[in-house]
Amino acid sequence: MWFLLVVVAVFGLAIGSFLNVVIYRVPNGQSLITPASRCPSCNTPIRHRHNVPVLGWLALRGRCADCAAPISVRYPLIESVTAVAFTLVTWRLHSIDRLPGLPAWLYFTAIAIALAAIDIDCHRLPNAIVLPSYPVLALLLAGPALWQQDYSALLRTAVGSAALFGGYFALALAYPKGMGFGDVKLAGLIGGMLGWLSYSALLVGAFTAFLLGGVAGVAVIASRRGSGKTPLPFGPFMLTAAAVALCLAQPLIDGYLDLTGL
Repeated sequence: MWFLLVVVAVFGLAIGSFLNVVIYRVPNGQSLITPASRCPSCNTPIRHRHNVPVLGWLALRGRCADCAAPISVRYPLIESVTAVAFTLVTWRLHSIDRLPGLPAWLYFTAIAIALAAIDIDCHRLPNAIVLPSYPVLALLLAGPALWQQDYSALLRTAVGSAALFGGYFALALAYPKGMGFGDVKLAGLIGGMLGWLSYSALLVGAFTAFLLGGVAGVAVIASRRGSGKTPLPFGPFMLTAAAVALCLAQPLIDGYLDLTGL
């Protein structure tokens, strides 16, 4: 297991480096393939040795090798967060005996990091990332479910995706200024992933997203950095809630039942 965790962490660093490209280029409608990565200040292509995740940024001391322009700390941060997230997801799936779903969850984790960063920057959840993820995740989840003959997981995936998509769609129709259709489309992905785990994970993920959003809204008002009408990107709360559900769904449900005596 330790060998797998190390491999996944190194893989996460590499994927994190690619996610930096996704986060910068997708909102601008640019190709992910060409041109090669270059300094945004002097437009000089980045040398291969400086593209090594985290270490390249540290070697350059956070500055371009040619023009000495500062390189945002976001680059090594995204790479490090991806490596840590991949490791934690792998460990969690192993601990709940759901490791066959690892490819799907690593893919979901990667797009979650990219979408959260883009939503914070641009208040957008690009269709170019969200929509292709539906068939990709459907295949990656169906494979292990069919292999293990766990047909109930397939049913939960479909129910979870439809339920969360439908719930967010209703909210977007009722309160269009508070809920965008990007959130609706993302909800379908999250619902499918959490449904594949369990209905408990689905419930915790759905509830926690609004709890986190509410707490953030109160914090913005209390700090006088905005009002009740200040738009907040909701995608990061949804994706954080999915992580909470993956890690803590059953303990939270059990604690709630004990507290209420149900």
